[in-house]
Amino acid sequence: MSKIHILSKHNSLVNQFIAELRDLQIQKDRARFRNNLKRLGSIFAYEISKSLPFELKDVTTPLGVANVDLPTEFPVVISVLRAGLPLQEGLSEFFDKSDLGFVSAYRNPTNQEDEFNIEVEYCSVPDLEGKIVIIADTMLATGKSIKTVFKQLKQSGKPKKIHVVSVLASVEGIEYVQEQLPQNVDYWFAAVDDELTAQAFIVPGLGDAGDLAFGKKQ
Repeated sequence: MSKIHILSKHNSLVNQFIAELRDLQIQKDRARFRNNLKRLGSIFAYEISKSLPFELKDVTTPLGVANVDLPTEFPVVISVLRAGLPLQEGLSEFFDKSDLGFVSAYRNPTNQEDEFNIEVEYCSVPDLEGKIVIIADTMLATGKSIKTVFKQLKQSGKPKKIHVVSVLASVEGIEYVQEQLPQNVDYWFAAVDDELTAQAFIVPGLGDAGDLAFGKKQ
């Protein structure tokens, strides 16, 4: 059964980082914007690590032997390019034994006003069969991107568990992915906003995360 985790429901430094990501003036500092995404990625990694399988092992110290519960498996961390890169960096700093993957997905407008399809242009991931997988996509607006990415990843094997990580999500997008994706998916959000515009932008949101992190694309 899928679970939804919203970190901002509990007071922590997560709220400070989200506030800075949203702030129109602070956003002008791209390095700070990227670093806040990275820091949130590390917090997500810490929280997700609690669900990993652990095993009691002996660790030899200078004065004896300590019994420590250590993870027996590390997730594959996949970034949805390009905004997902800083988030993936924060995740992989904690999951430093993890394999990494990359998927490039973009909005392709149709002939209908405010309509678009999600296209996957590039995909480079390891074998996912029986693995724990984290998909890092900074914004979950309509949920169509995650659905398309998930369909693409099925070609690389069937994971036993999937975690979808996004900094911001819309209520509509969450409802959509819960309907469209399997039950072995858990969702992790820093914050959730109620409104989604006709152009599929989250409100109040924070703007275009990719542009704010790396500069406007042509």
